[in-house]
Amino acid sequence: MSDNGASAINLLSYETLVHAVAGAVGSMTAMSVFFPLDTARIRLQVDENRKSKSTAILLAEIAKEEGLLSLYRGWFPVISSLCCSNFVYFYTFNTLKKVMVGNQGRSRPGKDLLMGFISGAVNVLLTTPMWVVNTRLKLQGAKFRNEDLKQTHYRGIFDAFSQIIASEGVGTLWNGTLPSLVLVFNPAVVFMFYEAMKRRAGRGGRKITSAEIFLIGAVAKAIATTATYPLQTVQAILRFGQHKAEGKGGLLGSLQNIVYLLMDRIKRHGVLGLYKGLEAKLLQTVLTAALMFVVYEKITAATFKVMGINKKLKH
Repeated sequence: MSDNGASAINLLSYETLVHAVAGAVGSMTAMSVFFPLDTARIRLQVDENRKSKSTAILLAEIAKEEGLLSLYRGWFPVISSLCCSNFVYFYTFNTLKKVMVGNQGRSRPGKDLLMGFISGAVNVLLTTPMWVVNTRLKLQGAKFRNEDLKQTHYRGIFDAFSQIIASEGVGTLWNGTLPSLVLVFNPAVVFMFYEAMKRRAGRGGRKITSAEIFLIGAVAKAIATTATYPLQTVQAILRFGQHKAEGKGGLLGSLQNIVYLLMDRIKRHGVLGLYKGLEAKLLQTVLTAALMFVVYEKITAATFKVMGINKKLKH
C-alpha cells in the first residue's frame, strides 16, 4: 500500500473518531442540561397510576416528595450509556458516510436514512444492556403511584449488572431490544431530516449559523419523536423489567409483549394513553437533540481547524 493510501486511511479513521467523540460530548452536555425533563418522562411512562400533569407541575411534585436531587437521580449511568451509545452511533454513521458517499459525493435523503438504520441497529445491539441498567437505577427510590411496582436495591452500575444476571439471567440485559430495533427509525429519521435541511440551508456555500443548526436539530427530532413515542413507552416498561410477560419466548413472544402492552395501554387509558408523557419527552428530546447538534458541529469544526484540515460541509 502506498504512503498516500495509508495516510488517507489514517485520516479517514481520525476524522471519523473526531465525529464520534464530538457526538458523545455533545449528547452528554445536552442531556445534563435537560436531565430533569427525562426524569418526568420516564415516570409518566412506567408509573401508569401517576396522573399526567404539565411538566413543570410534575417536576415540582417529584422535588417536593423526594427532594430536589431526585430530579437528577440516575444521572451518571444515563450519561455513561449516552456517551457509549452516541459514540457508537456517530462513529458508525460517519464511517458509512465515508464509504457510501465519499469525500466528493453528495448524499441523498434515502441514503442518509439507510445509514441511520444501520448505525441504529449496531448501536442497539451493543448498548442495550447499559440502557436496561440505567432505567432501573433512574427509577430506584422513586415513589410510585402504582403499588404493583416494586423497589429495586442496586448499589451502582456494576452491582446492578451483577444482580440482574444472577437473578434474572443474561438475556434480561437485552429486554426491549425488539422495540429498540424498531425505534432505530427515530434517529434514522432525525439524521435524514437533519442532513437534508442542513444541505438546503447551506446551498451555494452559505455558512450555517448556530441558531439554524439548533432549529434544524429541534425540528428533525420533534418529527421523529412524535412518530415513535408509543414504542418508546413500551421500551421503557420492558427495560424496567416488572412487566409479567405472557406467551412464548423468542421473537414471537417479544412481538406479543409489544402488542399486548400497546393494547393494554389503549384499553386502560384510551389512544391518548400511548402518548402519556409526550410533552416532557418532546421538551427534553427536542431541546437535547438541538443543543447536541450545536455542540457537535462546533467541536468538529474547531478540531478540524486545529488539525489543519480544510473540512467543507457537503450539502
